[in-house]
Order: sequence, then structure tokens, then C-alpha cells
Amino acid sequence: MPWPKVLCVAEKPSIAKSISQILSGGQYEVRNTTTPYIKNYEFSYPASQCEFIVTSVVGHLTEKEFTEAHKTWHSCDPFELFDAAVETRVPKDKISVKQNLSSQARRCERLVIWTDCDREGEAIGGEVADVCRQANRHIVVQRARFSAIIPQQIHHAAQNTVALDTAQIDAVEARVTLDLKLGAAFTRMQTTTLRPQIALLPDLISYGPCQFPTLGFVVSRYEQVQSFSPESFWYIFLSLNRALQHNGGEEVDAPEAEQAATVFTWGRVRLFEFEVSLAIYEGVLASRTARVQKITKAPTKKWKPMPLTTVELQKSGSRLLRLTPKTILDISEGLYQRGFLSYPRTETDQFDPDFDFNSLIEKQTLDPAWGPFANRLMQGEFRPPRRGKKNDQAHPPIHPTCYAGNLVGDEKRVYEYITRRFLACCAQDAEGFQTTVDVAYGGEEFSAKGLIVLRRNYLDVFIYDNWKGMVLPDFVEGEEFVPSVCELRDGQTTRPALLTEADLVGLMDKNGIGTDATIAQHIQTIIDREYVIPRMQGGTKYLLPSTLGIGLVEGYNEIGFDRSLSKPQLRRQTERTMVQVCQGIKSKHDMLNESIEQYKEVYVRARQQFDKVVGSVQRQLRGQAPRAGDVAVDDWPAHDGQDGDDDDNEGGGGGGGSRGARGSRGSRSRRGRGGTTRGAPSSRGRNARSGSKKDKYDDGQDPPPPSGSTHTTGNEYQSSTIGSANVTGKPHPPDCQCGQPAAERTVTKENENKGRAFWTCGNNKTCTFFEWVEGTSTEGAARASRGAALKRAPTDNELRPSRNQTVPSSCKCDLTPVMRTVNKEGPNKGRHFWVCPNSEKARCDHFVWDDEQKAEGVPQGRGAGGGGECYKCGQQGHFANGA
Repeated sequence: MPWPKVLCVAEKPSIAKSISQILSGGQYEVRNTTTPYIKNYEFSYPASQCEFIVTSVVGHLTEKEFTEAHKTWHSCDPFELFDAAVETRVPKDKISVKQNLSSQARRCERLVIWTDCDREGEAIGGEVADVCRQANRHIVVQRARFSAIIPQQIHHAAQNTVALDTAQIDAVEARVTLDLKLGAAFTRMQTTTLRPQIALLPDLISYGPCQFPTLGFVVSRYEQVQSFSPESFWYIFLSLNRALQHNGGEEVDAPEAEQAATVFTWGRVRLFEFEVSLAIYEGVLASRTARVQKITKAPTKKWKPMPLTTVELQKSGSRLLRLTPKTILDISEGLYQRGFLSYPRTETDQFDPDFDFNSLIEKQTLDPAWGPFANRLMQGEFRPPRRGKKNDQAHPPIHPTCYAGNLVGDEKRVYEYITRRFLACCAQDAEGFQTTVDVAYGGEEFSAKGLIVLRRNYLDVFIYDNWKGMVLPDFVEGEEFVPSVCELRDGQTTRPALLTEADLVGLMDKNGIGTDATIAQHIQTIIDREYVIPRMQGGTKYLLPSTLGIGLVEGYNEIGFDRSLSKPQLRRQTERTMVQVCQGIKSKHDMLNESIEQYKEVYVRARQQFDKVVGSVQRQLRGQAPRAGDVAVDDWPAHDGQDGDDDDNEGGGGGGGSRGARGSRGSRSRRGRGGTTRGAPSSRGRNARSGSKKDKYDDGQDPPPPSGSTHTTGNEYQSSTIGSANVTGKPHPPDCQCGQPAAERTVTKENENKGRAFWTCGNNKTCTFFEWVEGTSTEGAARASRGAALKRAPTDNELRPSRNQTVPSSCKCDLTPVMRTVNKEGPNKGRHFWVCPNSEKARCDHFVWDDEQKAEGVPQGRGAGGGGECYKCGQQGHFANGA
């Protein structure tokens, strides 16, 4: 009697191949399908006495869209989309995948779903089950659950199948439907309202219920940096120069240690009132000696890291490996598919008590770098990992599943971090001995701490952590000493740092925006849509909102919602409701109805007061948004490597060094931071975004027709190759603001400038350089320059007005002037002036000294007949075009 046939369906072709190799022992037949990158693998599986046919899909098999009555942009009022019917269909590029499933399902008695074991994978499994049931209504549907592509887990999953989780499927379906309706309604409303009033906006001003709160975090932190005002503070600095001792009082025989300075921290830390600080300081100076009140000696530990979750991987990887969260997830997904890592999407930070650590640690003994440490664990140094508070009941923390010694590049770095962290989790905490010396001086309390690292333990393998010792001289309780230095020093609070990607991941996780698996994609989305622009400072990437991003967020905030579209409250509530659907507390219809009613209220109010959004975007375009304390990139504080807390963080922190002392004893005065398959479409087709123009639209439809816009986009001009020799008589390309030769392009869009050639930056989207080839700055050039300005971050050399600055009137190009500073040696060095923001050859002759326009109101610049000194020679009436 022949064995029954079982159809196994994986989420990706690579997973299907790996499962087949493990279950068949490499003995299988390969059959091609009409989809080039999908194969069917057939073999016998004696453990279940079945004939297996293993195939795959490529992410989501179906997508949701509106019916014909609501499909096009102008088919209805956007508000109707909240209640519009939504249908599920198989897109054209997935028809052949569906046909393969249907034909194989007719041959089989059972269907086993092998998709990734998370909420999204469960939904893909539900789509596969629906297609197979349509072809064979008697087929029995089962689910294989696994966390790593290793033989033990794959065989266990094949022999212990379970039922599909319909609650998780319902939650994902509700979320997809909700995101389609919200994205389409707000995107259509924003785009069709803004573009007719501001002609040079992009074709699409998209909205997403996750991307806007994500953008809101970036704008909020940027506003804090811009509005930060440093505050002076004062503190008492106390130190003692004394020889270090050991071995019962013997002095250290080292010249550099003879007069080691021990610094004592003031108990009050710092005060912000100088008079009070001075009075306390004078009281301290009245005492001749300080007295040791208490000496505390106690063992201490530096805790080893917690087991690794997806969010922590993205945060730590971004901070330590300098990779984007999306890149880190893509790499770890690829390593998982090849069997090197466990499933990289997990919220669990605790291992099960019966987890098999020994076999995994033993595999790492082969590595020359961390193999010796793995051997130490095997020989008795193993300690169970710490247990966190999260468990998604689906997957263990991320860990290596086998040794991978042939990786290179970023793959090697990501694998090494995960492996070292896993070994560190299985090691002992670092151990040390801490000494605290409490001192009383003039009625004030001071303290100093010393540390001796006794055993490094996990630090020997986890090279990303550091713990430095600091030796104190010997002190005796009750002894008195004369301080070497006692000064009243001052400092200033420092700016908060702009957000890094690691900070943003932490904020999104804390506020419930997205899931551990989708956070990275949301960050990438706001970057791709140019609402946020990455900017490097040293080795750290900071996130700055573009002028368009600022305008949209500030506009919505001006409306005064209780729960603004740029704030996390609405989406956080949606994510919580999804969890309730997964737990069976609510149905997907309850979730949809509640969420849609909430967003309807917001939509109605937003449309009624949308003029505030329009005005905010226009102000940003003109550079006239009220903003104080503009900061250049070079002035940002170095990032301290810590993860961000929340978007309400105050600026602050230490004040840096002393600028001098208010007094001292004698002469002691001192001065003193979804993966893809090769050759196949995106693995999660419904959620992943490609770079194509159509795929950028939230509802998948074409954008509305242009409304008289004359701007140029990437699809509306053609590039011309500019060689090194000028043999055609064309002008040599000028240098753009990046210092690179500009690229010549031609307007191809239907408008008054069609066929006209212009210069623009060829390699940097954030560069605002624009110049017509014939060198005339026309109104068309001005409009294009304004359009580019919407997508850029504030540049380093542009000083936007603070509360105490007044911007001169527009220049002849109808642009807002930018402030620059004279750097050339001469009588005007350091003086500020306002000029046209266009490139050198396209710039009009507008020129105004900043101090003159402050003293006289806002005088007319040179472009309107006004006077002014030349910043180069200091003479009246001369304007240097190179200003």
C-alpha cells in the first residue's frame, strides 16, 4: 500500500531546500515549476511513513485592495475609504505560485505549513491553506513549529505538527486592512490638499500609521536640540595628591603613581545659583582640613548581558557594529536560513530550563578567537543565563545553532556579536572589589570610589563591554588631611544628542510602534520617503528630519489633537488591541471598528484645520519657521552610546571642564557624545517595499495627476554624461555644494521648461544645488530650488533665525536669504551677512549685513538698490559674487 502524500510549504525557497535536505538526508528529486526560483522537492520520509512534497511561496501570497468603486485617487472622497469594502486577491506576479500550490494540493492528503513561526508567518500559512482548500476541500491542514533550521528541530517539527493559530491570522488581517484604509485616506487627503497649494511638493505625500509617529520622534528630538539653551552651573572640585599604596601600606614603586590625584565628588553634585554656590564654597574654605568619615569596602559585580532579543540586536548592532537595523535583520535572516542562527525575530529574553546549552557551546570550541573561552565553559565555568521578563511563547532568544568559520564582512561581524553574546550569557558575572571613601570638609560631604577588577569572567569573551579598575590611596577612618585642590568651578549643561537609529529603535519599542520584526522597516521607510535624512558625525549616524518632515509634524501638532497623528498613542492602542485579538479577547471585527472610529475623529478634525499643516509646510519651505539656537553638525555632542529613553528627554548632563576657579587654597588654582531570497521577490511581498515609484504608495494605486507642477523628479529628466574633455562646446560643469562636478540633466516633463538643460548634484540627494545651464536664475529655477529644499535637512552652513534674529525680505529669486559669515582676514572677519541661497552662478545680487538690518529694521538688500560694505575689501557699494 503506497504511503500517503504530504504537501509541505515553506515561506521561502531557501527554507524549502534546507528542510528537504534535512528530512531526506540529501536523497530527493527536484522538479521545476513555472516560477523559476521555486522548486518542488519529492522524497520519502520513513519516520512518518509518508511521501513528502516540499515547495514554497515567496512571502505573502495575497494582498488586500479596494474594489473598483474606490480604487482610483479621485473615485471618492478620501473619508469614504474608512468604510469602503476591501477585497483579497492574488497579485499577477504570484499567480504561478498559486497554481503550483493548487496542483500539488490535489495530489496530497495533508498540508503542513512550514512558514516562520511568528504572527506574520501564521498569516502567510493561512493564505496557503485557503488556496490549497480551494483545490482540495478534503485536505487536512497542520502546522510545523521550529526555531532553527537544524536537524533536531526540523525532525521534531515534522513529527509533532499542531494546528494553525487562527487568532494570529485574524490579527494580521485586521492590521493589514486597517493600515490600507488609514494610509490611503490620509495619503490622498494630504497629497490632494497640499500639492495644489504648494506646487513643488513631491508627487506623493504619504502617510502611514507607524511611519508618522516614527517621524514624530525624530522631529521632537530635533526640536529639543534646536531650542536648547545652555545653563551655567557651579560645583566644588576637591582633590588630594597622595602616593598609592599596597601590601599593607608599602608605596607603589612607580614614578607616575607617586602623586596620584584622588578626585572627590561633591555630594550636592552642582548648583545653578552662583551666589549660593559661592557662599557654600567660602564656608568650606573656612576649614583647614578634611576628615575621613567612613570607608566602605565591599565586593561588587558587573552583570553579564541578558539573552538577545530582536529589538536588542537592532539597538546593539546599530550602536556597536554601525549597521542599520534593517541591514542587521537582513543579515541575521540570511544566517538563519543557512542554519547558522536561531530564528532572529523574537521577543523572548529567557531560555527554557531544559535548553541544551552544552551541544551549542561545544560547537564554538573550534573558533580560534572565542574557542578557548567556550572550552572554559565546558570545563566548569558555565552558569545559567539571566532570565528576563519577556517570553513570546514562540521562540527562544537569538543564539548560534552551529559554528560558521567561513563568513566574511558584515555577516561575520553580526554572527560574531551574536555568538560572543551567547557565550557571555552562559558565563559568570565579572567580579570586583569596590572602596568608597566619604569625606566631610567645611560642613559639605564628598566621596571618592575605587575599583579593583578581580575576575573578568564574561568580559574575556564579550569584547563590547568594558570595566576599568581605579586604585585609591590608603585612607583611615577619622584621619584628617589638607586637600591639594579645592576650587569653585563652573560649567554649562550640554545639548541633548540627536537621535541615532539605536535610539529610535528603543523609542519605538518602548512606545509600541511596530513590532520587533517591523521596526527596522518603518525607520527605513521614513528615510526612503525623505522625511528623515541620515547625517554622519564621525562614526555615528544621526537622524535629521527634512524640512518637509518638520512641516508635516509641526502642522499636525498645531491642530492640537489629544492624540496627534505624529504621536505614538493611537498606534500603541492599535498594537495592544492586536495582542488582545491574538489572545482571543477581541475579534478582528472589534479591532477594526474601534480603530477606524478613533481615526475617523482625527481625520475630520485634521481636514477641518488642514490650513495649519499647509502653513507649516510653507514656512519650512521659505525657511521662516520660528526656531532658536540653530546648531551645526560639528557642534553636536558626541553620542555616549546609550540607548534613548523617550522623546521628552531634557538636555542636560555634565558641564564639561572648569573655565576657571572662583578661589583656591594658596597656589593650587587650576583651569581646567524583511529579508529577501536571491533571485526571488521580497520574502514578505505584502509588507516589503521596493524602490519603484508605484510601490511607494500606501494604497498601491497610481498617484493623482500633476496639478500644474513644474518641478522635476527622478523620472522626469534624463542624465547626460559629462566627460573630462569639452569637445562639444558645452560649458564645463560647475562644482555643486558637495564640491563635486555637477551633472547636466534635461527637463522632460511637459511644462514651460521642457527641453531645458540644468546642472544638479549627481551623487547626493540632500544637496540643494541647482543651476540652469545658460546661467540664468529664472522663476522656474527658483521653484525647483524650493522643491529640493523640502526634501533636505538643514545644512551645516545655513543659520536659520533664532528668536533674536529677523530674516530680511526675499531676494530677487523669491527665496529666503541665508546667513553666512565672513571668514577672510580683514576688517569684517566674523561678521554675518544675508545672501541669496542659490548657487554661485545662479545667485542674484541680494546682500545685507546682519548687524545693519538689526539696527535699522529690515533694509532692502543690494538687489533692491540698498548699500552695504564688501566683506572682502570693506568698501561700500561692492558685492562679491562669491560671497
